[in-house]
Amino acid sequence: MPLPPLLPRLSPTPPPLRAGDRGNAALLSPGRRRPALLAVVRAKRKDEASFTDRILDYIEGGPKLRRWYGAPDLLPKDGGAEDEEDESQVDIEEPRDAVLVTNGDSEIGQMVILALILKRARTKALVKDKRTTEEAFGTYVECMVGDMEDKSFTKKALRGVCAVICPADDGFFSEPTDLKGVQHIVLLSQLAVYRNSGGLQAIMNSKLKKLAERDEEVVLASGIPCTIIRTGSLQSTPGGKRGFDFTEGIAAKGRISKEDAATICVEALDSIPRKTLIFEVANGDVKVRDWKAWFAEQIKREEEIQ
Repeated sequence: MPLPPLLPRLSPTPPPLRAGDRGNAALLSPGRRRPALLAVVRAKRKDEASFTDRILDYIEGGPKLRRWYGAPDLLPKDGGAEDEEDESQVDIEEPRDAVLVTNGDSEIGQMVILALILKRARTKALVKDKRTTEEAFGTYVECMVGDMEDKSFTKKALRGVCAVICPADDGFFSEPTDLKGVQHIVLLSQLAVYRNSGGLQAIMNSKLKKLAERDEEVVLASGIPCTIIRTGSLQSTPGGKRGFDFTEGIAAKGRISKEDAATICVEALDSIPRKTLIFEVANGDVKVRDWKAWFAEQIKREEEIQ
């Protein structure tokens, strides 16, 4: 039977990182088995598979992909091994090289997770359905289920985490959270969209608006370097087809593909501001070919203002 067309077969032992490799090498744990590189070769055909197609293929084919790539099968839910944790290991320090994705069950959350896997980053995700997410991404993601108001769970979730990506206004920061050790927060915010809505839509968005406001307030007051990406209305459309518009005020009236928004979140990891970087974005006509250079320019401009 031929290999799946979108993801090439992975070697059991991934090749070492080279100086020219993309991605943040600091995010890879030297003491852990690295996830094998998932190479995506861009086709020249017009019917090229989109980012969402790759996610769906990956999610729907999770068990088959694990067999293809030699990853171990998941234990039965009552097997105990994946849910039990040696309490003596709780306080052991880990290298801070992981990225924690909140709301990993959401569509955009899964897009962020897949982008991190393709970037070869060690990934942890807060989810509601651990089993489903593990079947989707296998051993490439460490899934966490629990209540962030529980200090012991918060400590466990953030252990080994150097960066947090919040791809949805889920109120992750609504309650006081000990973020000690976290070096960078990437927050995708639709606050401008909620504030610009009117009538019935404004009523429907009132709770999300409060959560978004709280998230931004807490992140800004945390003292941790943060990147706040204020996007236009998120759309379930193919990404990579259009450029971008970073004009001030565009978030309130513009739209952006969820795929493109997820890409920006992950690209932001490579560029940590000294304090804060806030910008608005929607789909438009500006093409960004080098995100690292683009972020460096924005950070420099922001620091001059500050």
